[in-house]
Amino acid sequence: MTDTPTRLRLPSLDRVRRLPAWSALVAGTLLGGLSGGAYGLLTPAEYTATSYVVAVPTDQTGPESARGFAQAYGRVATQLAVLGDAQVWAGVPVRTLRDSVRTATSPDAPMVSVTAVSERPGTAVDMANAVARALTRHAEDTKDSTQVRLVQFSRAVKPSAPASASPAVTALVGASAGGLLGGLALLARPRRGGREPAPSASVPGPASAADVPR
Repeated sequence: MTDTPTRLRLPSLDRVRRLPAWSALVAGTLLGGLSGGAYGLLTPAEYTATSYVVAVPTDQTGPESARGFAQAYGRVATQLAVLGDAQVWAGVPVRTLRDSVRTATSPDAPMVSVTAVSERPGTAVDMANAVARALTRHAEDTKDSTQVRLVQFSRAVKPSAPASASPAVTALVGASAGGLLGGLALLARPRRGGREPAPSASVPGPASAADVPR
């Protein structure tokens, strides 16, 4: 006696069509939430630390000159000349500093912010402070020609929480995106019970010779 292998039957297209209309919305929300939560769990957390330096004019210059040089120092802070000195204090390669450190300036204040991002909070602090220190030293070497100095305004402190989104937030974002896609699929779904086509009017055929009265 031989056993007949049982074949797995996939749901037919008719069964899929008979599903409730809101099933696409629920499925999209669940899949989006699971995908977002998995992304938040698998992606390493990132920490951000920021250090600030301020441009101070000498007796021979004014605030406008200080703001102008602050903009210039903000642009050169991530150049090789500055990062080459900063890598010694940060303990990371220049490439890591170039990829992880960003600077920002303000048109209203002669201040430069140096922000570093890392998976380790201590490394982020070391990189931000190292670049700020190297930048102030380069400004000190050229103060006789620029008549502007850079002074440490605020050192970076160790962050207490990661700057990246938590798994709960990514799951919520994923569920929202999945629900939106499910809603769009629900709108694009063909409606049931559409109007039936109207019957075409019957046209009488030509009368035969036998039917014509004499």
